[in-house]
Amino acid sequence: MPSDDQAPTLAASVPQPDGTPERLRRQIEFIIEVDQLKNVFRQSPLLAADRRENDAEHSWHLALMTLLLAEYADEPIDRSKVLAMVVLHDLVEIYAGDTFLYDTAASADQEERERAAADRLFAILPNDQRDHFRALWDEFEERASAEARFAKAMDRLQPLLLNYGNRGGTWRTPGVTDADVLARKSVIGDASAELWSYARTLIRTGADHGWVPRAEAGPRS
Repeated sequence: MPSDDQAPTLAASVPQPDGTPERLRRQIEFIIEVDQLKNVFRQSPLLAADRRENDAEHSWHLALMTLLLAEYADEPIDRSKVLAMVVLHDLVEIYAGDTFLYDTAASADQEERERAAADRLFAILPNDQRDHFRALWDEFEERASAEARFAKAMDRLQPLLLNYGNRGGTWRTPGVTDADVLARKSVIGDASAELWSYARTLIRTGADHGWVPRAEAGPRS
């Protein structure tokens, strides 16, 4: 059982009926708790609406991208494992908050915040699922497998598509240059040479159009 400081917050407001089996109760509490992901907003603006996307929308988009783009992985991957990773990876932001990719100050304690959040969140689940989901989350964070590297590539490619479609989006953040974008997105190349080539083309085109400032020395692609 989770300790008091790890107890679900939203799920506590939705008590389960008497007689609900313990395992099912904990699974349902987790499902209810992660509904909060829909209220964690990212920096990326949507293409279809004048607002920022939330984490649940982001995770759904990554899952769809995985189904469509898995053929571009440089290594054989288990698509179902990648799907699990992209659905799970941002759940910790319910407690840790979203950390903007280009915010170096907020990134300083990001790993500590997110690991503490993972401890708290996955503890809601039955022990076997707690351990399994936490292992997948750790594997994603460490990019410790071909599946984790491809999942991370999807995570970096998706906002790139939104920024390109929005003629800049978060690329227009003060101080961000095309070299910064290339550096932050380079993990795409760890999973797929073809998708990384495509991503570099988007960044280069964005710089050509002035949607992202060029670094003084210019990017190397």
